Amino acid sequence: MFLMKGRIWFYLLCLLFIFETPAKPEPLTVNPPNTTRGLFVSVIQDLPVLSSRKEITRLVDFSKKAHVQTLFVQIYRANKAWFPSKIADSAPYEASLKSVLEDPFALLIKEAHASGIEVHAWINLLSLSGNADAQLLKKYGTEVLTKNLKEKKTLEDYKIDNQYFLEPGDLKVREELSNIVEEILHTYPALDGIQFDYIRYPDKNPAYGYTKMNVDRFKQATGLNAIDEDSKVWKDWKRDQVTGLLELLVKQTRMIRPNIQISTTGCMPYSRAYHEAFQDWPSWLEHHLVDFVTIMSYVHKPDEFQKYILDAKKKVSDFSKVNIAIGAYALERSPEAFKRQFELCEKAGGRACVILHYGSLLKDPALTSPLIEWYQAPWGHVLAFIEKTFSVKN
Repeated sequence: MFLMKGRIWFYLLCLLFIFETPAKPEPLTVNPPNTTRGLFVSVIQDLPVLSSRKEITRLVDFSKKAHVQTLFVQIYRANKAWFPSKIADSAPYEASLKSVLEDPFALLIKEAHASGIEVHAWINLLSLSGNADAQLLKKYGTEVLTKNLKEKKTLEDYKIDNQYFLEPGDLKVREELSNIVEEILHTYPALDGIQFDYIRYPDKNPAYGYTKMNVDRFKQATGLNAIDEDSKVWKDWKRDQVTGLLELLVKQTRMIRPNIQISTTGCMPYSRAYHEAFQDWPSWLEHHLVDFVTIMSYVHKPDEFQKYILDAKKKVSDFSKVNIAIGAYALERSPEAFKRQFELCEKAGGRACVILHYGSLLKDPALTSPLIEWYQAPWGHVLAFIEKTFSVKN
């Protein structure tokens, strides 16, 4: 312990010496990071990661280089599981298991923890994507899919923006999703957090929610015999169904893992979240339902990105509980726009800057520069040493 403290003081003295050294001819333009960093790892865009031991190691090494402290790893999407599930289609997990020869997600958690990096399970709840063969559909049929009042003759008629969306007000849907979350938590006791994504209504057209169960429950709860699409009571009901699903999942999670970090994604701008997706994510923070929210600020122009940040700041009393997500997938081959958004994010005072996604950084290595350039400054090696010393888990 004495030797460790001595080394830290030695590097701090070196840092002071650097600051007293005459400046180089070229002015240093990089700025120190003011927030932590996260990275989304997708099973679609980043398919090889959970299918290869080599790619798992590569991801962890990349994260260390980019000073990423949290990985949000997608392990449930379109009712398919990248973990051993008896409820969802576990074919993706079984294929990865044959390749890696052990549970790939458990291996990733182990390797990440050895480098002081947290791992959160990123799960897509209410979207089945375009999976017409989803286990939930085989079990319950189309009655669990949210719908509008247009006539439905085929399964294809239920598609919304090329996706099938489950109805949050359906009690069968809630039970199935709760059981899936339970499987994940029991399978991975070392998991640091769980992020609930797609916990909302589809927002291409807000006239959804007309499943038989949801309508029957609405009428019973309100005493109304008819639904007025534009009425406050119907809109509040749909908003309550989204929050009710989240409350159930949070309760289930806390029973199994009381101290695990729970988060959701939040649509932006807020008006879209509240009035179209029926997702009141600021209230989830204000009522301490979740630990933090990751706002999906996926735009190309930095000015619009900044407006999203300012919009979010107006809606919450504690912005340190808000992650700001940057859509790198939309900024491939636009490194300057990405850099500017990243700079705005790190200065915004949020909880973390989270990049969607890892695969985009690999496709365009120029996007990685803003994540590493400050650490390449003269004091970078000192900070890296101190960061490693205090972040690596025992």
